[in-house]
Amino acid sequence: MMDFRPVGYVIGLLVASLGATMLIPFAIDLYDGQGHWRAFLQSSIITMLSGGLIALASSNGVKQGLTIQQTFLLTTGVWLALPVFGALPFIFGATGSTFTNAFFEAMSGLTTTGSTVLSGLEEQPRGLLIWRALLQWLGGIGIIVVAMVFLPELRVGGMQIFRSEGFDTMGKILPRATEISSRISVIYFALTGLCAVGYLIAGMNGFDAISHAMTTIATGGFANYDASIGAFGPAVEYVAVVFMLLAALPFVRFVQLLTGDAKPLLYDSQIRAFFLTVIVLITLIALWRWSQSNTIEEPFRKVLFNVVSILTGTGYASADYMGWGSFPITLFFFIGLIGGCAGSTACSIKIFRYQLLFASIAAQIKRIHSPHGIFTPRYNGRSVGDDVLGSVMSFFAYFIVTLGLLAVALSLTGLDFVTSMSGAAAALANIGPGLGDIIGPAGNYAEINTVAKWILIAGMLIGRLEILAVFVIFTAKFWRT
Repeated sequence: MMDFRPVGYVIGLLVASLGATMLIPFAIDLYDGQGHWRAFLQSSIITMLSGGLIALASSNGVKQGLTIQQTFLLTTGVWLALPVFGALPFIFGATGSTFTNAFFEAMSGLTTTGSTVLSGLEEQPRGLLIWRALLQWLGGIGIIVVAMVFLPELRVGGMQIFRSEGFDTMGKILPRATEISSRISVIYFALTGLCAVGYLIAGMNGFDAISHAMTTIATGGFANYDASIGAFGPAVEYVAVVFMLLAALPFVRFVQLLTGDAKPLLYDSQIRAFFLTVIVLITLIALWRWSQSNTIEEPFRKVLFNVVSILTGTGYASADYMGWGSFPITLFFFIGLIGGCAGSTACSIKIFRYQLLFASIAAQIKRIHSPHGIFTPRYNGRSVGDDVLGSVMSFFAYFIVTLGLLAVALSLTGLDFVTSMSGAAAALANIGPGLGDIIGPAGNYAEINTVAKWILIAGMLIGRLEILAVFVIFTAKFWRT
């Protein structure tokens, strides 16, 4: 029988840490003197006590490493447990949200999806706004650790190709996670600080600069205003573009850069393919916009910002691109299914999987043309094994099937086709805004019915953990092993 104590111990510690984090918005609301601090104090006490008791009850089962089964359970269990407690401030606080809405908001935050059910954000207490930003910021650094430590070890979706990046973790997952987290934290803090300074220079006040810097580096997209980044001036949009792009790059390359080795960052084929994708997409939509406009800078800036925002899965909006025409709208749907680089805070399918897919197709075409030849798909100059290719193909298959099932399930709740399809894609790819009048860039998810919200919550979780890491725990073989 599986020993759940090591999993419970780690989850308990993380829950307790989340409770301690609630003291930050508690202090802000206490300073503002509006009485909202009580919600965070109450939530913090409940969360720290619960997490502490779980960890204490499981402490006698702590081991140096985790089995593969325990690691699968841990990756999914953390993203289920933390939103439960992260939802408490929304229930006890100024919004007085139902559990469904509160859990939706917390799950959207921790998975860095950016979908929201809240409106009138300008009127919310500052503690609640910084809590939303903290949820995304914590979720962003958490998913980097998962992508660099756990998923390569679990051979999920082709991620095992990154086990050779200097972070081999076999047999020592938890100690290695601690080591990598410390290195990533330096980079993560530095980028957040630089982004905040950039926002200050661009005209944001201190509070907005810090909170938006956290959601930008997390590629999460929670904003302090209903108009999102559209509430600020052009300079803010340009600053956001720079840091959204940086956050979508592999953080392992920043770690290597910090040690004085810039070559991997400059010559990574995934990074090159990512920037090429950005340039092509911006060019296509900018040309379309210029054909319908008498100005140059404003249409280009809006295209640049919104394309980068959707491609990286940040989900900020500076314009209602639903009015740009059918071509950009259709393209935006597919842009969200591309994503950034592996090992970043970005979401969706990821660039490297498309590279491996195209490399596999090219090799297969060559085999058809020359049956006796030997053609091996390559990535970053290295040959790719059948196990990696099979894992990537499985990921694509599961992604497409899951997207279809989510869209059908949403349509059965009464939503129209555009809302169902784009909502499923926005949740599974962790993008944030969908398409249409309800969940488009000018709307939010408040009007979505309760059943649909739970379907979207499931989609956020499945998509953030690379699909297969969640599905595997529902197989009978997993529990028999």
